[in-house]
Amino acid sequence: MSYIDKMHRYGRIWAIITCGIILAFPFALAIAFGEWPDFGQFIGALFSVAITFWPVGIIEVITYTPMLGVGGTYLGFVTGNLSSLKVPCALDSMDKAGVKADSDEGEVISTISIATSSIMTIAIIFIGVLLLSSISDFLSSDILKPAFDNVLPALFGGLGVVYLSRYFKIAVLPMALMVLLFIFVPYLNSGMVGIMIPVSMVITLLYARYLYNKSNKAVANADNTDVKDTEINSEEN
Repeated sequence: MSYIDKMHRYGRIWAIITCGIILAFPFALAIAFGEWPDFGQFIGALFSVAITFWPVGIIEVITYTPMLGVGGTYLGFVTGNLSSLKVPCALDSMDKAGVKADSDEGEVISTISIATSSIMTIAIIFIGVLLLSSISDFLSSDILKPAFDNVLPALFGGLGVVYLSRYFKIAVLPMALMVLLFIFVPYLNSGMVGIMIPVSMVITLLYARYLYNKSNKAVANADNTDVKDTEINSEEN
């Protein structure tokens, strides 16, 4: 059995186990306290949430899987918090290692970086829980609120600068369109960000293809010009 096949096998097993544990907790509480929700209200509330989060969840799988590889995808979706931690961590690690996500090296680097991020997150949360009583007032203070509100933009901003500077011609149009769209259509900021990510990816791919074709035409025209000049010089000689 190959490495990828093993990743799929164990990834599915642990994903099923994790889903079982997550679903077992509310059922255990309901059984322990003898209290069950009204299922009519439950279905209504579930639908109002699912109509937003289920499409986003499906889109995230399609969007992030090519970035993270097989092992990184299973581990990232099981441990959660992909947009804020796992994806930036994996992309930055692969970038520093100089590997691509679809390579064997990228597969290993992505998995290790996401695992490290998960371990560090658990360790920090554990320490935070132990010290929560003494620092809760400080964490909820107005001084730190702006910092917590900008954690995600700071993470992707720092990561984005690297790619924007490296592929500026490709990035400038999709970035400008998305900025203008979120400025003039403010309701997209609430619950639509996950949907707009693949939209921006499609725009980027189409624009990159356009630049690629344009570059090829320029090269072809230059080659034809050189050939004609060579023929003219040969005739004159």
